Amino acid sequence: MWTISKLTFKEIISKRIFLITIIMTLVFLALYGTAIYFAGKEGTQVGPNGVQGTETILVQQFISSQLLGVGLYFSSFITALLAILSSVSAISGEVSSHQIDTWLMRPISRAQFVWGKFVGLALIMIAYAVVLFFSIILLHQGIGKEWMELDIQPMQMIKAVSVFVIQPFVLIAFGLLLSTRMTTLNAGIVSIVLYGAAFIGGFIEQFGALIEKAALVNIGVITSLIFPIDSMYRKMTMILFDSIDNPLSLAQGGMFTSVSNPSNVMVWYAVVYGIVVVFLSIYSFKKRDV
Repeated sequence: MWTISKLTFKEIISKRIFLITIIMTLVFLALYGTAIYFAGKEGTQVGPNGVQGTETILVQQFISSQLLGVGLYFSSFITALLAILSSVSAISGEVSSHQIDTWLMRPISRAQFVWGKFVGLALIMIAYAVVLFFSIILLHQGIGKEWMELDIQPMQMIKAVSVFVIQPFVLIAFGLLLSTRMTTLNAGIVSIVLYGAAFIGGFIEQFGALIEKAALVNIGVITSLIFPIDSMYRKMTMILFDSIDNPLSLAQGGMFTSVSNPSNVMVWYAVVYGIVVVFLSIYSFKKRDV
């Protein structure tokens, strides 16, 4: 299994899509850092004679949390896209190129093959997600000067990134499952559509919570149970902005935070969801005639 994991790790790094993603990530971080720098520079002189009143402080908190939310939102999107593209071809690509025949001739079971692929992909994507998450935090807190700085404690960041990495964990597991039965193209389309549907369901849930419509909230909850991606992003923002049970959470974080707080049970559900999907991938691959 570990041999498969190491080879998967090396294979992903050597792919052009990974190189392109790294380059685009650096471009994104550069643009984000530039925006934060100028936002902080312009905001250092606020209010009459630079004096900050209560209203000014609230505006500063809103703008600062919005910019951090933007960075984390697109970081989540980039991570998810890379996780999907790397996982949907993990097995279907091996089958279509007939490389799977070489692997199955060796003393390795199909279960070990799937676990090896999953571990290799999960390790590299979780590492990427962690680096990207802390890069956004450091750029925001460091370059934005005092005007952009938010009061985020180290424990908040640790808890938030722990939830943040569950997204690629689930996406890789689900992509592997689709890869055992579909072509790379079809698996990619299904994964991206479900990813988009999860975030639409999340926005519907937030809107329902805001206007107190239980039907809309239930739609979002059902979507989260089917594909618990958006709920993990929302939980991460609630932890990071420390807005759990805070009625002003929407005012603080805007559209990039959450009105309703996903429970800790949902976090464990997402973890178990990913593990169960991996076992389903193993079962599906064992039943496939290659």
